[in-house]
Amino acid sequence: MDAGQPLDLQGLDAVALRQTALACQACGLCAGRKHSTLSLSDVPVQMDWLVLGDPPDEDEDRLGQPFVEQTGVLLENMLKAVGASRGGLGRQGAYLSNVVKCRPPVGRLPQAAELAQCAQFLHREMELVQPKVILAMGRFAAQLLLAEHPLEAALPLGKQRGRVYRYRGIPVVVSYHPKVLLRASADKAKAWADLCLAMDVLEGKSASLQ
Repeated sequence: MDAGQPLDLQGLDAVALRQTALACQACGLCAGRKHSTLSLSDVPVQMDWLVLGDPPDEDEDRLGQPFVEQTGVLLENMLKAVGASRGGLGRQGAYLSNVVKCRPPVGRLPQAAELAQCAQFLHREMELVQPKVILAMGRFAAQLLLAEHPLEAALPLGKQRGRVYRYRGIPVVVSYHPKVLLRASADKAKAWADLCLAMDVLEGKSASLQ
């Protein structure tokens, strides 16, 4: 299977989009998946926050959802601190997704072509949820979302932080994945600063990089 096949996702509702993701064989990432982690609700609502994480791990693959177990608990606590939650509405709503919807086989890293291929699902998710800011958590999420900013995309994640970018016209803030924060608690203060920057974007207090 070669990545790069165009997918006809335009106009699909949430149910059809989930079914398409679960059956997708457009690239090699489908080989070992148990579930797709595209978890859009049947009747999607507008949510100001879109939190995009790295490729699914074993727990996410098993449960068919992004950000689960300890990682999910930490993220939900972080969102609660800025008045948002998974599945809330509007300003209080956060839609969670993975940069690819299938766990890479035997834990290998996704290739650039696979990230681009699966981004077609993300684009439809964005159309349905209409987020006002995207929090890119992890290096693969940042790699995809900073594609329009190639110089910054080549930097390590720690140097990508602290600025506001744009992806398909939507402001993007880069931060550490919660899994990293569980191992390196010293970075939690930096992640809080990232959340505050995203809040500033929502409140119109921060200009975004053009």
